[in-house]
Amino acid sequence: MAEHGIRRRIAGSPVRIDYLGKHAELIPTLTGWFENEWPAHYGPDGPGNAQQDLDSYANRDQLPVGVVAFLDEQPCAVAALKAESIPTHRKLGPWVAAGFVLATHRGRGIGAMLLAEMEIVARRLGYKHVYCGTSTSASLLVRSGWRFRGLSEHNAEQVRIFEKDV
Repeated sequence: MAEHGIRRRIAGSPVRIDYLGKHAELIPTLTGWFENEWPAHYGPDGPGNAQQDLDSYANRDQLPVGVVAFLDEQPCAVAALKAESIPTHRKLGPWVAAGFVLATHRGRGIGAMLLAEMEIVARRLGYKHVYCGTSTSASLLVRSGWRFRGLSEHNAEQVRIFEKDV
C-alpha cells in the first residue's frame, strides 16, 4: 500500500484505503461498529474485546495489519490480516478477518477492494497464500477468485474456509 493509501473510484466517489494505524482516532467508532455487528462476540456478554482487537491491528510491517476504507473521506469499512482466525485451522495463515462494511455502503464493491488490499499486504509481507473464514460473505470471496477449502465450526456457526494464492 502506498504511503498515503490507495485511491479507487466507486460511482464517481473516491474511495481511499489506508492503514488503520494512521487513523487510531477512529478506533472508538470502529469498536462500536464491531460491537453492533457481532454482539455475541463483542457485546457485553461476549468473549471478545473489540477495542483491544482493533488496537492490535495498528501495524504495517507485521501481523496483524488493519486497513480502513474511506468514502468521501468518511470511514465506511475496515478489515485486518492476522496470523490466526479459525482455531480448527491453526496451521493455516495469514487470515483476512474482521471485514466489515457499513450497511449503507454494501453492494458498492468496497468489500472486494478490502479483500484485494489484504492480498497486497500479505504478498508484501512475504506470504504466498491467504485464508478467510466466513458465514456470510462466501459469494464475495468466490467472485474475488478465492477457492473453497471446506467447512468448519467457529463461534457456534458453520463457516466456509477459503484460500487464495497471492
